[in-house]
Amino acid sequence: MTDFDYFPDRFAEKCRKWDKAKIEEHFGSVGSDYIPMWIADMDFQAPEQLLKELHQAVDIGVFGYTYIYDEFYDAVIRYFERNHHTSPHREWITLCYGTVSTLHYAVQAFCTKGDSVMISTPVYDPFARAATAAGANVIENKLIVQDNRYQIDFEYFEQQLREYHPKLYMLCNPHNPSGRIWSREELVTLITLCAKYNTIVIADEVHSGLIFDGVYTSTLETGEVFDNVILLSSPNKQYNLGGLKTSYSIIRNEELRKTFRDRLVKNSITSPTVFGIIALITCYNEGEVYTRECMKYLSRNYQYACDSIDKEIPRLSYMEMESSYLLWVNIQDSKMDSDTFTHRLAQETGVLVESGNNFVGNGEGYIRINLGTQFKNVKEAFRRIGDFANS
Repeated sequence: MTDFDYFPDRFAEKCRKWDKAKIEEHFGSVGSDYIPMWIADMDFQAPEQLLKELHQAVDIGVFGYTYIYDEFYDAVIRYFERNHHTSPHREWITLCYGTVSTLHYAVQAFCTKGDSVMISTPVYDPFARAATAAGANVIENKLIVQDNRYQIDFEYFEQQLREYHPKLYMLCNPHNPSGRIWSREELVTLITLCAKYNTIVIADEVHSGLIFDGVYTSTLETGEVFDNVILLSSPNKQYNLGGLKTSYSIIRNEELRKTFRDRLVKNSITSPTVFGIIALITCYNEGEVYTRECMKYLSRNYQYACDSIDKEIPRLSYMEMESSYLLWVNIQDSKMDSDTFTHRLAQETGVLVESGNNFVGNGEGYIRINLGTQFKNVKEAFRRIGDFANS
């Protein structure tokens, strides 16, 4: 069993989240007692079984070229069967080198300079960067807030599809930064509308392994409309493996799959990293107990954060976090804009969070707080946030 209260030496690891030089590039000068709650990775050790498997690989002591062996496909298929009640065919699955880089490859595969890519904002910033890096235009479909929850205005959504004819629509499922789970009905509606206007859906589902509340639906569960979808996922958020740069796509449509794979070949994405493929197979096959325990721990952190805001920080509020470990907090009553709040909080208290303006658009008035850390860090951070916001 993993001890989630144990803090690994993330300084020796040289991770961006805790590195003071990297932090000060982003936030300016901070004190020595900072608490990083910005970059979306967790401060927990990986599952014990994975550590064992990686140690065995190290003991062999050779890290040469490997290949995509059968256990990789079997692990992905069984994972979807257990968790999403559906079974992707082996030939639909393609190895990738991390979801962010794959967003770039997808834009390169299907767009030419001057084409448009549509995204619903606020959303994970690399969506927009993948589009602009290839010379594509970003069309913002602004999410609306109803009952303190993001909603897609489908009339507006279709109007933009009709007007701009985007080649791609990038979907974050579950939604980052709010943790919102999209319903099956919503997914079917948006995928169907995209197909009507010949827009391919790129579905980023990397947060789908960490579900708190509600019924999560993968786009793979949407039936025949899935033929218009390129699903991107990995165990990276669920098990904190982002540095191993291993992920995969699931594409049922043969023509889309061929075009996408041709692009990967041009970028020499043809074989896995030695540790990455071991990590995916081990975590997907043997990581369920770890995930359950991790979700219990994150639930405690989440409940403490909510109680702190509800009872002690009246100028702040939050959206219900249905998935993952990223709390989307409304700061509008603080009378500060998101960038000012974020930088003052960092420099005056050492608590590091993400400004809502880092999520492409439509995020002003919010901050994102990463709760994937030790409970003692959450307690201390919210004490400082309360003192800051209430002053």
